Order: sequence, then structure tokens, then C-alpha cells
Amino acid sequence: MSMFKWEVVDPAPGEPVAPNQRLAWGKTVGIGAQHVVAMFGATFVFPIIMGLNPNLAILMSGIATICFLLIVKGAVPSYLGTSASFVGGATAIYTYSGSGGPGGPADVTGAILVAGVVLALVGVVVHYLGADVVNAILPPVVTGGVVMVIGFNLAGVATGIYMPADRWMAIITMTAVVLMAVGLRGFLGRIAIFLGLVFGYLLSWIFDAIGVGGVEGDRVNWDKVDKADWFGFPPHTASDLVGNHSQDADFLSQVGWHWPSFSVTFALLALPAVIALVAENMGHVKAVAGMTGSDLDPVMGRAIAADGVGTVLTSAVGGSPTTTYAENIGVMAATRVYSTAAYFVAAGVAILLGFVPKFGEIVAATPGGVIAGITLVLYGMIGLLGAKIWIENKVNFANPVNLVPIAAGLILAIGLGTDGFFEITDDFQLGGIALGTIVIIAGYHLARVVAPADIDGTMMAVGSPGAHEADHAAPHRDGTAQ
Repeated sequence: MSMFKWEVVDPAPGEPVAPNQRLAWGKTVGIGAQHVVAMFGATFVFPIIMGLNPNLAILMSGIATICFLLIVKGAVPSYLGTSASFVGGATAIYTYSGSGGPGGPADVTGAILVAGVVLALVGVVVHYLGADVVNAILPPVVTGGVVMVIGFNLAGVATGIYMPADRWMAIITMTAVVLMAVGLRGFLGRIAIFLGLVFGYLLSWIFDAIGVGGVEGDRVNWDKVDKADWFGFPPHTASDLVGNHSQDADFLSQVGWHWPSFSVTFALLALPAVIALVAENMGHVKAVAGMTGSDLDPVMGRAIAADGVGTVLTSAVGGSPTTTYAENIGVMAATRVYSTAAYFVAAGVAILLGFVPKFGEIVAATPGGVIAGITLVLYGMIGLLGAKIWIENKVNFANPVNLVPIAAGLILAIGLGTDGFFEITDDFQLGGIALGTIVIIAGYHLARVVAPADIDGTMMAVGSPGAHEADHAAPHRDGTAQ
């Protein structure tokens, strides 16, 4: 059956709608609108943090989603939104202080494109050889460590580069995100970062209106919003635009579409994100398989490759990297509508939104203090996702094969941050993310080679099993002991 011919159904309450089925078009458009809302927050927040054009990111996410659905032949209903996994690499490129100096948006998208090619190749390997090949090279202990490196490596960026723009607004926005994430339920809790950004944006505008100081000039400047057209294609990126975008209020307004620029040094800063994306895609495909009751293992590699192709397409014109979105999987879990027709509708709406420059300028005017508050939470969440991978896979850190190389790689990456480098030659240095990732992967496999078969843990380093479990002994009171 053609991918564009769906069986029209009218299910009873609670009855699922399969990927090859659809509701009446009116209801399908409604479900598609929910998918747009679900992906919208992260798909435009992350491009801001990566110094890329949010309008272009949303437009290209629609195109990437259509390509994804075509490549997987409609078997995996998913939306490709902006990936957070490249935030670390992008920030490291903008703040690079090694030979040649910092990069700009073209360098960021060039590095992302290379990573997209690698991700697509990994998908091909998985398709023909199976997922176990990737799992052997990147077991959960390694994957979790690399994801943690990507997040925690950026701690200094959040506090030392973004926060000075407006410290109090950063703390207020951060607090709002924390309260929303734990206080709101259901879908609203899922988009706490987006809601926190909207809250900080509005509060910044109120502070300007009532004259709250603490910054030079206004926190929110809509001069370029007033001048922007209602309909049109994102502009071309200004030439020679490099350096940290958080220190230039007009930076995002100068970013649009552009061709990528390639550098080995910058590509190495982005490549660790591939590891996170492979794990993310495999997890999402498994989640969709569980919901739909379908065996999607045969299309696992095709889905990973499709995400890589989507990233290549978007970054080739200056857009942001893509990944399958858990937010949209959540919509399917809530509605039990797995129809790919709804995703085609969502993709079409996203493409139309991308042609509204005025919307893009509103997003580009996001105050620096608000971005600071978002990154304080976001970078930590990315890092702790690594710990979540360890916990879910019951990684045993009493085993020094797991403990020692991961510990070394983490300290290298976090200690070097984004402004420290390990010099290989006069013209080539490794930053914290790249070096930490190499140490974690190579160190783990080297440790496995030299470790004795009967290794039983490292008492000196982490104590005996159970030594760190919570103690629930009753309080001691004098005179009560027998």
C-alpha cells in the first residue's frame, strides 16, 4: 500500500490508530497540531542556544521529518526536531581559543553535517550487521559517560559566559524552570524549559517597563521585529560572523541560511554527539515498537540512518541538527494515535511557520539572562541523562573496568571545559569533549583487554557492595540501649 493512502478509521475510545490508518482529516489535523505544539518548544529553544536561526530550524525540521518518514517507509511514526546533543559541540566551537580562534555558525553546521554523515553510516552498519555491533563498541557505561561529558563540560559556559548578561534574571528563570518541571503535570511538565523561556521573556519585558535596572539598555529590544516581514525566507547569514553569540545581542539577528564550513578540529568537537544520538534513536524506536505492538528491529538501522540524513539536509543550509523526539512519542502515548498522516500534517505546519520572519526575530530577541537560566538547567539535565543511562542498565561501578577509565575521561573533559585544550601539534588541539570521549571509549576497551577474568571489584576505590546504600537505622538515645 502506498505511504500516502491511509485506511480511514473511527476507533472506539481507547482503541489505537495504526501507522497505516488515519482519522477523518479534521481530527488528523488536530492531532498534527498537537505534534507541532509538542516539538515546538525544544525545536526553537535549542537553535537559539546553538547560535542558529530558529525559523530555519523549524522549517527544516518539517522537511527532515518528511524525509525520515519516507526512508523508514512509514514504519516508525516520529518527528525530527532539533537535537540537544550538539549544544556542547556548538558552544565549544563558538568559544574555541586554540589555533585559528573561535568558529561561527558556518563552522557549527559544518561540524554537525560531518556528524550527520557518521550517524547515517552507523545506521547502515546497524541495518546490515545488527545493533549488537554498536552495543559492543558503545556499551551503556561508555554511552552514559559520553553523554555526561557533553553536558557537564559546559558548566563553565553557563556560569561564566551566559550568566554575566543578567545574573538575577538567570536565577529567576532557572527557578521558574525547576518549579514548572516538578509542579506541572502531563504535557505542560514536558515543556517546562519552553515555558520557562516564555516566562523569563515576559518578565524581562515587565522589568523594562517598570524600570528595573541591572543591565545596560533594555533586556528586550524589538526594533528588528517591527522591521521584519510577515512572510519570506530566512536571510543569509552575515559574513565573518564568529565568536560567542551570547555576548552579542545582535548575533542571532544576523544568522540565517548559509553553506557549511569544514574543519577537522571543529568536527571532533561535534562527533561525540553521534554516540548520544545512536542511543537516543534506538531507545525511541524501541518505545514506538512497544506502543504500536510492532517488531521494529528490522527498521532500527534505517531509522538511525534516516536521522543522519535529516541532520545532513538541515545543516547543509544552516539549519540545526535533528533527532527523533520523545515529546511526540508522549503525544502518541496519550492519544494512542500512531498515524503517520498526523506527522505529515505537523511537518507541513512547521514548514509554513519557517516562512514567517517576524516570528524568527521575536525568538532572536530572547534576552541573554533568560538563555542563561535555561542553560543552567539544560546543561545539567544533559549530563544527568548519562547517569540515567547507567542506572537503567544497572552499570556496576564496583568493577574497575567500568569505573576507572570513565572517571578519568570525565575529569579530563570537565576540567578542560570549552577553553582548555590538549595540544597534539601546533595546528591541532583536542578540546575537553573530544579528549574526554576518546579517553572514555579507548580507556574502557583497553581496560577490558588487560583486566583478569576473575576481577571482582575495587574495594579501595568504591568500597564493598552495598557500602553506600542509605542507612535506615533508628536514632540512638542515651539510656535506651540494652
